Amino acid sequence: MMRVIAGTGLLVFGSFGVFGQPAAPPPAFDVASVKPAPPSAGHGLRVSMGGDAGRINYSNVTLKNVMTRAFEVKPHQISGPDWLDTARFDIVATIPAGAPREQIPVMLQTLLADRFKLTVHREKKVMPMYALVAGKSGPKLKQEDAEAGLRISMGPNGRHLSGKVSLARLADSLSNWMDRPVLDMTGIKGIFEIDLEWMPDESEPAPRFALGAGGPGRPEGGGEGRATTDGRDRPSIFAAVQEKLGLKLEGRKGPVEIIVVDNAEKVPTEN
Repeated sequence: MMRVIAGTGLLVFGSFGVFGQPAAPPPAFDVASVKPAPPSAGHGLRVSMGGDAGRINYSNVTLKNVMTRAFEVKPHQISGPDWLDTARFDIVATIPAGAPREQIPVMLQTLLADRFKLTVHREKKVMPMYALVAGKSGPKLKQEDAEAGLRISMGPNGRHLSGKVSLARLADSLSNWMDRPVLDMTGIKGIFEIDLEWMPDESEPAPRFALGAGGPGRPEGGGEGRATTDGRDRPSIFAAVQEKLGLKLEGRKGPVEIIVVDNAEKVPTEN
């Protein structure tokens, strides 16, 4: 079991690095403001995790929301006290000039360690998950030369996910729309064109990348049917994956890495 001080991402023995040299401090924001979010005015709760090229600007976020970005995991991979899902905060932080955006997760870890005294460790836990595997009739995949990312659109007539990515990246994205993790177990390498349309049902959770919310359980193995709304027939996400890609989302149990919170203070230190 590895214990990690948020902000380092490393198992640390003392304060010195290689050959006795002082360890370099982890990447951090130039300036950061962390405050409890004001109570909702009764017009619904709006959660925002945005910003611009030089800063992040999060409003009404839970600590679990921020941890999903900091540790690059899904909400169901975080285990800790109940208030991680309820206490809400406003966070504004300035990114150092010239710092690559890839360092933002580690900067968030540093911020959480500094303001919330967050410490965590990683461990494996057997839990329900979906395995992305080849369907009985074999995959129906169009190979591409270069990755182009995924785009998602949402509306009253369903979801539309499109792009050019690896199946591992597709599985990671599908986890945002499922009640459990999705792991690529196809063994198929390469970049493929993805074009999926489906109608969410009542058990599909809100998009986790926006709200960090979970959802009610789905029957083991998932559904294969279709959902209809506004007179339009759209497949479920399970049927869409099988019909368009020749793949299958198969309900299983398996080891999933989780982030376990060892310590976190509900009231952040002053700015």
